[in-house]
Amino acid sequence: MTYTIATANMKGGVGKTTLSVNLATALAKEHGKRVLIFDLDTQISATLSLMAPTEFANYRKRKRTLKNFINQIIQPNPPAKIPIQDAIHRSVCNINNLDLLPGDIELYDEYMVAEMLHEKAFEVDRLDFEVVWNRFERTLLRQILQPIMSDYDCIIFDCAPGYNLMTRSALAASDFYILPAKPEPLSIVGIQLLERRIAELKKSHEAEAVMGIQLIGIVFTMAGNLFTGRYQRQVVQRINQDFTPDKIFNTQIPMDVNVAKAVDSFMPVVLSNPHSAGAKAFSQLTQEFVQKLNVAQERKTQPMNPSFATV
Repeated sequence: MTYTIATANMKGGVGKTTLSVNLATALAKEHGKRVLIFDLDTQISATLSLMAPTEFANYRKRKRTLKNFINQIIQPNPPAKIPIQDAIHRSVCNINNLDLLPGDIELYDEYMVAEMLHEKAFEVDRLDFEVVWNRFERTLLRQILQPIMSDYDCIIFDCAPGYNLMTRSALAASDFYILPAKPEPLSIVGIQLLERRIAELKKSHEAEAVMGIQLIGIVFTMAGNLFTGRYQRQVVQRINQDFTPDKIFNTQIPMDVNVAKAVDSFMPVVLSNPHSAGAKAFSQLTQEFVQKLNVAQERKTQPMNPSFATV
C-alpha cells in the first residue's frame, strides 16, 4: 500500500521544500522505502533542489513535467498522451527508489479549468458547479497518480504556500499531512489557517466522499536558539496548548548554513553533508516520522495497511 503525504503550511518561508526533499531522501536511503516527490509549487524549488536547471529545461521542452499531465485532463482534445512513467526522473541523486515528478513554472490555465468544469456541469444533469468543482479537485492528482501508485511506499506532495487548486487537490488526495513551522507568531497563523482550511475542505466534500486526511505532525524548522530564547519558547508553548504531544515532532530542524548550501549542489543536505547538524536532524526526524506512521496506522479502525516498519 502507498502512503500519500502533503507538506503544507499557508505561510511561505517555513522550509516546506527542504523538509520534503530531505524527508523523502532519508526514507529512501536510510529506510529502503520507494519514494516519489511530487512538486506542486510553480516556484519548482523541489525540482531545482534535485536537478540542475539545464536538466529541468530538457524535461520541460519534452513535455515531461506535471503541467503536461494536468493538460491531458483539462484540455477538451488533448494531444497524444505521454505515460507518466516516461516523465519520472528516476534514482534522483543516484539514490535507488528516490524519484521525482518535475513541477513546472506554469501548471494550469485557470480559464481553461473553469470552462471545462462549466461544460461538465451542464452535460451531467446540469449539476451544481460546486459539486463538479469538488469532484475535479478531489480526483485531479489521483487521476495523474493512478498508473504509478503501486510503485511507491510514499508519495510526498510538496505544496505551494497559500490555498490554490493544487494544494487543495493534494490535501484531498493525501492520507496525512506534515506541517513545517518556524517558531514565530506568523507561523502560528499559518498553522491555524491550514487547520481551518482542511476542516472546510472536508465539509465541502462530505456529501460525496469522506476525506480521511490526518495531521502526522508539526515540525519546527529553522529553530535556532529555541530553548534559550524566551520569545521562541512562548511560541512553542502556544502550539503545545493547541495540539496534543503526539501531533508535534520532538525532533526540530536547527538553523544550519549547510542546509542552504546544499541547494547549490542540487541535492539534499542529508547527502551533501550528512554529518552536519541539519542532516542529522533530518535523519532523526525521518525515524520519528516512520514511527508516527506506524502509530497512526494502528489507531485506524478500518482494515490496516501492512506495517511501515523500518528496514
